[in-house]
Amino acid sequence: MKEIEVSARTVEEATERALEQLGLSLEQAEIEIISEGKSGLLGIGSEPARVRVTENANHIPAGEQIETCAVDTLETMLNLMDLDASVFRENDTSASYDDEKSEAPIVYDISGDDLGILIGRRGQTLACLQYITRLIVTRQTGYSAPLVLDVNGYKKRRYESLRTLARNVADQVERNGNPCTLEPMPAYERRIIHLTLAEHPGVITESVGFGEDRKVIIQPK
Repeated sequence: MKEIEVSARTVEEATERALEQLGLSLEQAEIEIISEGKSGLLGIGSEPARVRVTENANHIPAGEQIETCAVDTLETMLNLMDLDASVFRENDTSASYDDEKSEAPIVYDISGDDLGILIGRRGQTLACLQYITRLIVTRQTGYSAPLVLDVNGYKKRRYESLRTLARNVADQVERNGNPCTLEPMPAYERRIIHLTLAEHPGVITESVGFGEDRKVIIQPK
């Protein structure tokens, strides 16, 4: 259990410093005021405020809260949709799920038969389900986590397919010198194309269009 004593000019300042050092929120800690301090006269005889901050014994770590809430949320939605499916935490969080720009994602794969309804056209239904799940988890736990949802490994397979497509089309464009426009894709799929060809010596990529019709053009440098 984490515990720390901190002194500062005021109780509020000491508490804030202690929470920051422990990496806790106010709800996750127990605060004991050891001394409220004294201001003194013209600074003479002043004493700092002192507090002891202890991690709440009942506090559940953020990761556990997120995981429990995410799984409960997904299972509840699947039951409401009358779908026979299971939710698993995916250990492989490699670039195959790279629709995040910073943190490594927390990936959950929904497994079962006849789950195409969860993917939808161009993965739109899956994107909506992911958004709703993130929103619920953030509101219920107070933590914003890069949750990523997959269905029967759809995103992983799609990732590999898009990388292969990008390389093949790039080689073709480099050989014949003619630009090629790919099919419309959601933002995270376009990003996969851009990242795959970012260091390609012979082509450049550009997104064009609006909304659902936005697509990637691969053209010679």
